[in-house]
Amino acid sequence: MCHACVMENVKSNMLSRRGLFRGGVAAAAVIAVPQQLPADAPPLFAQAASPVRAEDLTHELHEKFPTFFGEQQVFYDKKFSHEKDGLNLYELRINEHTGTHIDAPLHFSADGKSVAELPVGDLVAPLVVVDIRARAADDADAQLTPDDLKAWTDANGDLPEGAVVALNSGWDAHVGTDKFRNADAEGKMHFPGFHIETIHQLLEGSARAIAVDTLSLDFGPSPDFAVHNTWLPAGRYGIEGIANLAALPANGATIVVGAPKVRGGTGGPARVFAFV
Repeated sequence: MCHACVMENVKSNMLSRRGLFRGGVAAAAVIAVPQQLPADAPPLFAQAASPVRAEDLTHELHEKFPTFFGEQQVFYDKKFSHEKDGLNLYELRINEHTGTHIDAPLHFSADGKSVAELPVGDLVAPLVVVDIRARAADDADAQLTPDDLKAWTDANGDLPEGAVVALNSGWDAHVGTDKFRNADAEGKMHFPGFHIETIHQLLEGSARAIAVDTLSLDFGPSPDFAVHNTWLPAGRYGIEGIANLAALPANGATIVVGAPKVRGGTGGPARVFAFV
């Protein structure tokens, strides 16, 4: 076949970008991944059967990214430079729990799953976004309560099977300021998180993960990491430092969690995005 004919055939069969999102992405996911899902798992794109856009839910990671303990947790060591060696290459030292990252069950349990052992089927899920921004604006210690879940289900119906339930407190807007940690004169931090009663309620259902746009699944002044100590040992995982939830609907998006596959890892920075 002539070169021109080949090119013309390729062009005639190319999909538009919009067509890719509406058909190709959904079809590929439904065909390629279900073999790795539990038998009772919902279709991956049941919440966004015809996605038209992807939203990035990940903060850019860098040396000065705010951390729970207030200390630097990302370090660059440049091994090669393009000027000298013809290529650029850094060796990185990164605390597992920095930036937009995963909390694996192993983080708060003796023998829970590591981040590498999280089933891939748990990393693609319907996304539930619970908005408490108005309350968090007035109270930095606001928590996502069972009443917030009820308000969500009253408006949207039952929680989808195998969902990731995300707290949208609007705290991601503070990531470049001291308010992200929001430490008082005694060093105690103040930011929103999940209420322990909400965690008990979610554990009665099929939610795979919870996500927060703050530094911790627990609210800032928590004295005992009750949420961590309850949710993670139950075999579920968490996402901390998620971003851009305001760009998503309360219901109907599908989250994709690019968890690092690090053997024995208790978590790690992740690229997280959602199809809408």
